[in-house]
Amino acid sequence: MSREVIEAADGVPAPGGAYSQAVVANGFLYTAGTGPHDPVTGEVVGDDVGAQTRQVLDNLRALLAARGLDFSDVVKVTVHLADLGRDYAAYNAVYESAMARPFPARTTVGSTLDHKLVEIDLVAVLRG
Repeated sequence: MSREVIEAADGVPAPGGAYSQAVVANGFLYTAGTGPHDPVTGEVVGDDVGAQTRQVLDNLRALLAARGLDFSDVVKVTVHLADLGRDYAAYNAVYESAMARPFPARTTVGSTLDHKLVEIDLVAVLRG
């Protein structure tokens, strides 16, 4: 199996640890968990889950674009919310407005997150 690593994509913050931003393997692109960090400063963007979700989706959009993909290619999404009960509705409204229909399969869980309210990873199918 061959793997293609996507790192330092334009418009995406640098990894904060020993991981790749995205890996392409077996016809799919897999992203790492992506947070609401500004791609230039690395600082968390936004004080509420709506603003942070928009930033996360912008970062993921840039990762997908690095391989010529967009949200219409996404087949699976995993979402971590720091406060699932409080933030789900606001997060979901931003997510729903950005994602292509038919929506991908999705798992949303409550998680302990370090100084952020949302983190998302996704799987996208490569084009022809």
